[in-house]
Amino acid sequence: MKKKHYFLDKSEINAAAIVKGIDRDVEWGEDILMLGLGIVMLSSTFAPVAPPIVLLPLVAITFAITSSLARINYHRMEQKLSDSMVYLDSAEQAKLRPICQVFVEKPMGPLTESYNPLKNLKRLGKSAIGGILINPLWVPIFYTMGIQIVEENNLGVLNQAVIRVESKIMPKQTATHFE
Repeated sequence: MKKKHYFLDKSEINAAAIVKGIDRDVEWGEDILMLGLGIVMLSSTFAPVAPPIVLLPLVAITFAITSSLARINYHRMEQKLSDSMVYLDSAEQAKLRPICQVFVEKPMGPLTESYNPLKNLKRLGKSAIGGILINPLWVPIFYTMGIQIVEENNLGVLNQAVIRVESKIMPKQTATHFE
């Protein structure tokens, strides 16, 4: 039997707790993608000692790993949201509708579809053009970078929905504690 994951704990069963959990998971997904980008940016420091035939595949692997981890995180968020929605009443569920709508409008397919070049001919074509213009070893980098960009865009849309919902349901913080 598949273990269910929830955004809720026993003490808090409301939309605010779910939004807080989704916000934390969106930040985690963004951090994963930024880590991959940072590693790729630092890879140029190894250029004097590592030949391109070694370094460029490592860059593609870095993009592949971080985009895959972000996709897995996105699917877990979607599953945890649907598992947690069962415990909410209809008024609380209505508050979360903009977030649920993002998962409906921006469905993320399985990783096998993203990495299959025959199902992503447009991305493959753009990668091939980039490889022709720069270096054929860059084709896998451009391809995995395209997957990374898709992940960033989807997390950005989800983050905007979370911010909109947060602004409606979270209590306003007062500035009195700074005085």
